[in-house]
Amino acid sequence: MAGIRAGVLLSAGLLTWLVAQGPLAPYRRALLDTTPPQLVLVLGGDVERERVGARLARQLELPLLVSGGSNHEYASWLVQEEGLTADQVQLDYRARDTLSNFTSVVDDLASQDIRHVLVVTSADHLHRSMAVGQVVAGSRGIHITGVPVECEPSCRDESNLRRWRDWLRAMAWVLTGRDLRDAADPAPAER
Repeated sequence: MAGIRAGVLLSAGLLTWLVAQGPLAPYRRALLDTTPPQLVLVLGGDVERERVGARLARQLELPLLVSGGSNHEYASWLVQEEGLTADQVQLDYRARDTLSNFTSVVDDLASQDIRHVLVVTSADHLHRSMAVGQVVAGSRGIHITGVPVECEPSCRDESNLRRWRDWLRAMAWVLTGRDLRDAADPAPAER
């Protein structure tokens, strides 16, 4: 009985350390953070996402970051049309898929002390992007809130397999700093 009790206490102590000060502490901070949104992040792949993101950034008076979006000329025109100034908008073209939408910007956001981000993406892409984003952004203590953009009539169901695959890639990136896809497949990634 004493051995079981000691094991339980040791497990509880280890779990407490993991969550309070260990590697899970950033996730706890992200989960419990009540900071108002500080940035609008648009995941590229559809110009309607960029339009909605620009409108949201203007309405909330927040900076806009477009990750992997449309070409620079169109994006610049769009944000100007939505009433944003150049200093409110950052266009980042490092991303090549959903995982890199987050991994390419998360350290920049953390260094700017961004703690809450609105993530704008298509309604049919929201579940997968949130699964990936919560792992990647959460690893830096950043809380994310999804903002779905209507995609009818061109919505496409994303499979659970694809969601789980990308979630596992996100976990591997947090643990190793590398994308499993880069190690396994040197071909360009799918969106």
